[in-house]
Amino acid sequence: MTMLAALFCGCGNAAVKTVSVNEFAEVMIRGDVRLIDVRTAKEYAEGHLASAENIDVKAADFAERIKGIDGTAAVYCRSGKRSMMAAAQLAANGCTVYNLDGGILAWQKAGKTTTTMETDIFATHMDDGLVKIHALTHASICIEYDGRTIYVDPVTQLRERKVDYTTMPKADIILVTHEHFDHYDTAAIRQLTTDKTKLIMNPRCVELYGSGTAIKNGDKRRLAEGITLVAVPAYNTTEGHLQFHPKGRDNGYILNIGSLRLYIAGDTEDIPEMADLKDIDIAFLPCNQPYTMTPEQLVRAAKLVNPKVLFPYHYGDTDVSGIPAQLSGIDVRIRHYE
Repeated sequence: MTMLAALFCGCGNAAVKTVSVNEFAEVMIRGDVRLIDVRTAKEYAEGHLASAENIDVKAADFAERIKGIDGTAAVYCRSGKRSMMAAAQLAANGCTVYNLDGGILAWQKAGKTTTTMETDIFATHMDDGLVKIHALTHASICIEYDGRTIYVDPVTQLRERKVDYTTMPKADIILVTHEHFDHYDTAAIRQLTTDKTKLIMNPRCVELYGSGTAIKNGDKRRLAEGITLVAVPAYNTTEGHLQFHPKGRDNGYILNIGSLRLYIAGDTEDIPEMADLKDIDIAFLPCNQPYTMTPEQLVRAAKLVNPKVLFPYHYGDTDVSGIPAQLSGIDVRIRHYE
């Protein structure tokens, strides 16, 4: 070990250690560490350390969001001042905390890389591991759990935003909801696939691609140890829009990962079947009429599903900024998917 084994400040099991850029980089690669960027969402979106989640230390819900974090955490801000505030609160909760001396400014000055890919990290209810969710672009999501990597609707480029899949892990599982170009990208699928990848798609995508496992609404699959899947309906209901996503063709997915339950809605409006979805921890709901939902429909859908955490996604140019204020009791997180 390097200086990471040095004495900590603090008392009892709580400890804080301010470390150099190189020492912090060593901490980051450990599998048992929660890496937290405690700056504002705007600062985070402009660039952050890879795999860091954003929990603003000055936000009203900071204390609530760090309640479930235990073990070891690594924190940073712009220059090191705000992260010391966060470190003190985490240490008071019993964490061992590493604080980046000089913050992200020191990291960049040392020539270390940053990314704009946004990450959220969730602890499972039964303490069976962490689930990392990365916002890629539009409807493209990457999920990591227990050494496995899952991609949902991976797409290489939309507008000016590109995803370089050559720098990312190969897929253990790929899920595709339907055949529209912003969800089904053969180049991305080929880039991510190995001979061990499980490719799960709706029947039309399997027909187009020539391989993969076709599942339709209502089908269930066990994908790996601790990971199961249910395909659920996703379709349009508004007159004049029915042709975009006809009922019965496309999939949404319920993904059970460890003891967490995720709902990835795909392209859909606020359909009656949403009322049947129970115990959803994390939901991804689309928002861009005429293809999916208006903000008003998304709010209605969120109230039907009632997830603990909601990610509006697929929103294009739609203004989703007013959604959080309409959903008291739901943790709404708006990420830069576009």
